[in-house]
Amino acid sequence: MSDGFQRVSEDSLIPWDALYNRYSSWFKSRLIRRYGIEEAEDLAQETWLRFGPYQGRTEVAHPRALLLRIAANLAANGKAREVRRDRHVQELAQTGVGEGEQPRQDEEVLARQLVQSLPEPLRDVFVLSRFVGMTNAQIGERLGLSTKTVEWRMTKALAHCAAQLRR
Repeated sequence: MSDGFQRVSEDSLIPWDALYNRYSSWFKSRLIRRYGIEEAEDLAQETWLRFGPYQGRTEVAHPRALLLRIAANLAANGKAREVRRDRHVQELAQTGVGEGEQPRQDEEVLARQLVQSLPEPLRDVFVLSRFVGMTNAQIGERLGLSTKTVEWRMTKALAHCAAQLRR
């Protein structure tokens, strides 16, 4: 008679570091194939961080499946953030100056105030992206941040600017 529980595999009894040693290269190669090398690095790191507590609370019957599910959820959340960020950029572009038009002096002052009102970490990313023209990867390399952190800070900076413009 079954008690409703599945038989737990031997992997659930292995310590976290042994699971990492066993599956990390397999997992990273799967992420690279699915998401590309740049995104795979960040996804792998974040996934392993989120995987750790599972070992302490429950027995993990299928660690590979759990790793892939966590990574897929993180990637989906990242895509949702990108969509929100793009929406913010479009909103800012619609309220901005049209092509070929010169900004008025009061618009320049407002833009300068918006940028100066950003917290320094957000301002650094915003200025390097919008005024210097660097990519997220270049900004991350220059500031010693992951690309995801740069994207997060840029999203926050754009949201801050949009909120200030709505006031």
